[in-house]
Amino acid sequence: MDAVFDMCYLSGADGNNVEPNDIPKTKESIWVLGKKYSAIQDLDRIRRDITSIIWCTYRKGFVPIGDEGLTSDKGWGCMLRCGQMVLGVALVRVHLSVDWVWSPETRDPTYLKIIQRFEERKQAPYSIHQVALMGASEGKEVGQWFGPNTIAQVLKKLTVYDKWSSLAIHVALDNTVVKEDILQQCLVNNDRGDTSSAPDGVVSDWMPLLLIVPLRLGLSEINPVYVNGLKMCFQCPQSIGVIGGKPNQALYLIGCVEDEVIYLDPHTTQRSGLVESKITDDQKEMDCTYHCKYASRIPILSMDPSVAVCFLCRTRGDFYELCETIEQEFMKESQPLFEICEKRPSHWGPNTTDIDFQSTSLFTEFEDVDRQFDDSDEEFEIL
Repeated sequence: MDAVFDMCYLSGADGNNVEPNDIPKTKESIWVLGKKYSAIQDLDRIRRDITSIIWCTYRKGFVPIGDEGLTSDKGWGCMLRCGQMVLGVALVRVHLSVDWVWSPETRDPTYLKIIQRFEERKQAPYSIHQVALMGASEGKEVGQWFGPNTIAQVLKKLTVYDKWSSLAIHVALDNTVVKEDILQQCLVNNDRGDTSSAPDGVVSDWMPLLLIVPLRLGLSEINPVYVNGLKMCFQCPQSIGVIGGKPNQALYLIGCVEDEVIYLDPHTTQRSGLVESKITDDQKEMDCTYHCKYASRIPILSMDPSVAVCFLCRTRGDFYELCETIEQEFMKESQPLFEICEKRPSHWGPNTTDIDFQSTSLFTEFEDVDRQFDDSDEEFEIL
């Protein structure tokens, strides 16, 4: 089966099967999605863990989208694919584990259920179709570029309709994380009657939180004052990467080493197809196309300054730990990336969530989803 993977994978943008320069030979620590590695001792483990990330790329030959009848997202979908990758990491960590590992033989039914949510078909809740069409609610027609904030808002809306995901997405505004808003969103009532005298852990359950913080770290290029703060994001145990990129090209930034960021690149056009139960050779090869054997690197200062940092808090304890890290480390920087506060600033007005997760009638399985968005569906991508 490894031979199948070697045959069907595409490494980075060029697809050449040569020894890559993905991880530098350095004594400095390598950080990937909140985990610390040694480049000397852990090279195989680094590559194994990077390969286990669900890699979303351009596809061609899918069912037409929008008035233009687009059958490929080449040239316009890179930011949408980066959003899919962040969500893929979140779902794997929530439903499998932080240390889960993929291999070409993997047929875990939970993993397959996650992959099926990103397939190129209208019914899949996070397909390119659903992401692009939901973009219409954010003022983006099918085929238009998304920015980091747009993809964050779109993912937030889509997860509400996928009850199985068990994920709440919170998009922080104005570089500020508000604890009150997040607790209101993630603490789910148990409907057990009067539990006022019960221990706090019994009163409510925690909906796993995907926190996305859109940021502008400079005008036309990254301001060096933010570099250390950005590195701290990758080192945080709750980190699931950064949606960002180079000017005009969105990339999924998964880690850092020295003054470089490590990324997965969506700019490879692959054919569309279904993984389904991963029984046939075609299905096995299709599954391989969701995994990239090697990552790539660019200098932090070569990044586009428009980014969105992403954190996953699977438990309430994770959230409180993240809050403590932000307060004691992030905000001690001379120029913090963002801030955290207990309550909403008074000038913001009341919290009007787009969709009330706890009162919304949710779909139990994505196969039943038949939502009707406007059949039409700036920032990133000219190749």
